[in-house]
Parts: sequence; C-alpha cells; structure tokens
Amino acid sequence: MTWSRRRFLTTSALAGVGLAAGWPRPARAQTKPITVAHSVSTFVYGQHLVAREKKFFEEDGVSVANFIVPGAGARVVNAVTAGQAMFGLGDSNHPLKATEKGKETTMLFATDTRCSYANIVVRKELYEKGVKTVDALADRKLVGRKAVIAATAIGSGTYVYGVYVLKNTKAADGKPVNDHVEWVGGGASTTMLGGLKAGKFDAIMAVPEWQWAAEDEGFGKAVYDVLDERAWDRVFGGPIAVTVGFALKETLEKSPDLVQGYVNACYRAQQWIRKAKDDEIVDLVYKPYMDTFKREIVLRSVKYYKTIFDWDFVIDPKDYDNSMKVFVPEVIDKPIPYARAIDMAFVGKAHQKIKSCALRRASSSATWPRRFARRRARCPPSTTSRSRSVTRSSSPSSGRRAAANRPSST
Repeated sequence: MTWSRRRFLTTSALAGVGLAAGWPRPARAQTKPITVAHSVSTFVYGQHLVAREKKFFEEDGVSVANFIVPGAGARVVNAVTAGQAMFGLGDSNHPLKATEKGKETTMLFATDTRCSYANIVVRKELYEKGVKTVDALADRKLVGRKAVIAATAIGSGTYVYGVYVLKNTKAADGKPVNDHVEWVGGGASTTMLGGLKAGKFDAIMAVPEWQWAAEDEGFGKAVYDVLDERAWDRVFGGPIAVTVGFALKETLEKSPDLVQGYVNACYRAQQWIRKAKDDEIVDLVYKPYMDTFKREIVLRSVKYYKTIFDWDFVIDPKDYDNSMKVFVPEVIDKPIPYARAIDMAFVGKAHQKIKSCALRRASSSATWPRRFARRRARCPPSTTSRSRSVTRSSSPSSGRRAAANRPSST
C-alpha cells in the first residue's frame, strides 16, 4: 500500500497532544533485545542516540545494549544483510544496493530531506578569482586547469551526490559541468581539508564540519550549500529521503513486533528532538557519544540538522522518485519500485499510537478522579514540559524545511 503524506497528516491530528501525554509503558520484563547499527555516533543519527538515552526503546518493548558502529555506511548495510544487526540507519542508497544484489532490504522511515554532504567548497584563491558558482568550475581560464574535485572516495556518497550536482548544472558551453572536471578520492578529514588548503584540490565535497572549518579558517568558501533551498530544489527537484531506517524484508515478516518497537522509539525520539531546546539535546548526547568533539561543534551540528530533519518520518513517492534520479545509474542499474523498497505501515502505526494515547488520556481525565487518570490512560508523564503539535500543514514543503541554522556521514 502507498501511504501519502496527507493520509499520515490526517491520522496524526492529535499527535502533539499525544506526545505531551507520553507513551504507553510496557513492563521492563517484556522488553526484547534488538541489534541496531549506524556508521558513526554523530547527530545525523540522533534518533538512535536519543531513543537509547531517553529509554524510548524500552518503553516500546525492545532494548538496545550497545550500538554497532562500524565506521562506514556500507558496513552498516553489510551488518544488516549478514544478520549481525536487525536494523540500520544510513544513506538510502545502501538498502537499494542490497535489494538489487538479491538481499531484499526495506526502508522503514526517513529522518531527513536533504543530503548534508552534498556541499561543494572551493579553495579561497579560486573564489577570489571569480569561481563563486558551481558552473564556474568548468571555466579553465578561471581555474587555471581542469578543475580537480575531491570526494572522500570514488563511488562514495559524497561522489554520488557531487556528480549529480555537476551533471545537473550547465557550463557556459551548454554541457554539464561534470564533463569539465576531474574527480579524485580525497580520504577523510585531514587529507580532504589539507588538500584543499594546499591547492591539491580545487574543490571538495564537504560535510558540514568541513565546510565550517574551511570557511572559519579562511581557506575555502562554499559555492553549493544544501541549506540554500532554491539551489537544492534547482538540482534535486525537492526533498529526498537521504538517511533512512532499514531492515531485511524477512525481519518485517518474522518479527513485526520488534520492527514496530524500533520504529516507534525512533519516531518518538524525532519528536523529542523537535521540541527540545538545543542545549538540552547536547546535554543528553554529548558525554555518551560525542565528547571527542568540542561541545560548541556538537551544538552547531544539532542546530544544523534540525533544519533538515524530516519530522514525520514519511517517505513520499515523489521524494523517492527524486532519489531514484540521483542513484540511477551511479548506484543501482535501474529503478526499484517504491512498493518493493519501502514499507510505511510501521510509521503509520507509530502516528496512530500517539493519537490513541492522547484519546485515552483525554477520556480518562474527563471521567476519572485526577489521581487515577494517568493509571487509567496508561500513558507516562510528558517527556517535556512543553506540548507542541508534530503535525504539518497540508503542504508537503511547509514544515519540512525549517530554514536557517546550520554533522555528517559519507
């Protein structure tokens, strides 16, 4: 069944009230262990981190002892397809590749609407000479040579999204900018930033932290910034499902209760992130997961991702089609039908659970003495003192792009 965003919004009308009321709590003894993976513990995967620290997994009948953190998105999907992890959170290209190779892998929800590592940063000298737009990278007179652009590795996520941006930007001769540049593998943070600073690379694909470092230290400048909504839409046509939760199709069939518990906990974490103050979020996740970074960098990351997170977790068919344009043929040989790749039923039930909890709480408060009302409703206290609706307006674009603040996964 194809679930439209409007259908979800209709079923989620009382979501804000439900979140204020809380979530039904199963007894601890009823929790079942699940294994969960993401590539690195940074805030792009904040849904996992928050769900564990706030005990949302346990409150939905599942438990996560420790995350599997293998260091790369491809390793996350490998862990899922090998049975080492039941659930993965990572770039949507990974479950698609697994499905094409014969391991049917299903996307369960999307956490964001734009790719945070599709930013393009040029070295300062070129920017000052006039290379201030993507199309200027094709101008050999300005660049002084065929522009050398670094992705983390050829075939990586930074490469896939970078090639798509350049293929969909025309040079002065009418040809794609991608026809005029040379792609190279630049490695990780030190070599990518060092290569740009030394002039080895004319431009790099940059996660937010690299963009900030280059601009703050004065050796680079962004010519394509994914937070620029008009620039994003011009290339990608609108939102896309970038970071997704996924599992093997057989897991959905054999253990739907565990899948539902996982989705519920992640969805609830997303709503907590939406309502919580930025400093409150940093307080929760900094010491357990990100104390190798400066606290101000983590705070900046939280603010950044809150501008591109997809609050309702829904993957629209149109957003999925936008993704297919990026991935075919760079990642997969041919499009995979929406109905084969995605199952929105679990997100639908997560929305309904919030609604039903709100209804039970409202009903019990009206008919029972106050001291018994919470027990009757079977809903725990609010996870935050503020109640705010999690629904969007009927326009798909109206709450998706929060506009204007500002880590990372490749």
